Amino acid sequence: MRVLITGASGFAGDWLARACLEAGDQVVGVSRSGTAPAGARGVALDIGDGATLTTLLTDTRPQVIYHLAALSHVGRSWQDPAATLNTNATSAVSVLEAITAAALDARVVWVSSGEIYGSPAGLPISEDAALQPENPYAVSKAAGDLLAGVYAQARGLDLVRARAFAHAGPGQRPIFLISNVAQQAAAAQVAGEKRLEIRTGNAATRREVTDVRDVVRGYRLLADPQVPAGIYNVCSGVSSSTADRVAAVARAISPIEVEHIVDPALVRAHEVTDLRGSYAKLANATGWRPQVTLAQTLADTIAWWVRELERRSSRAAE
Repeated sequence: MRVLITGASGFAGDWLARACLEAGDQVVGVSRSGTAPAGARGVALDIGDGATLTTLLTDTRPQVIYHLAALSHVGRSWQDPAATLNTNATSAVSVLEAITAAALDARVVWVSSGEIYGSPAGLPISEDAALQPENPYAVSKAAGDLLAGVYAQARGLDLVRARAFAHAGPGQRPIFLISNVAQQAAAAQVAGEKRLEIRTGNAATRREVTDVRDVVRGYRLLADPQVPAGIYNVCSGVSSSTADRVAAVARAISPIEVEHIVDPALVRAHEVTDLRGSYAKLANATGWRPQVTLAQTLADTIAWWVRELERRSSRAAE
């Protein structure tokens, strides 16, 4: 299978590229940096450059296009909402126009976000819930999601919208909560500390977290053209609070003592209190179900950070 992945140098993009390679796919990975896993062809490209992207699609003739590229941090979207909205919405138009011009026969897996649902009337959230985004990132993703739906209908694109809820795992940047606390835990282990103080924002805020390996498995199942086009939540269906996650870290690194401190400077003024989706539609269409527990995701992410910190220390000592 010939596949093209936008955002291939990102967290989920890298995991997806490797999963595709392991399955025997020919992978073209597009990103600003042009980096891609060994075995994939990396292409340095700003996807806002529609003409160049169209040429690339014409040349590579992908059978599947995974669109993951986006600015993807809620907190940072509040720091620069204009950049988030401009980058994510403008690139969505560019990608859709390029696909319309050069890749109408491709199955498109359009990666959206569970954040676009905002505070729903009920939980778990199904795909027919109203969109009511509550932060700039979510607004930008809602715009891309709706545009994808419009183009699919108007241009005849074979497109599925994968509304992925929060996901984590080894290799994620520490600007995200799970990776951040895992990095702190790993640092305490490497340093032989007996006590660790973890500071977070609101301890009661609840989010579900799906392991990135489960998420990309869902994307690949949705790439099958036999799966009906439409909207699919990719999620675990189980939410946990920030306090729950810090407690899980404490169990993972015991006997190191962990103290959880809520830092007012990290509390967001406007935040959805609970976000949890239903994956029933995806399960019915593909058989997909989450397989990796949150405890395993945390353990694997801490272990990854231990290796990474030791590697950095070794390199600094050379």
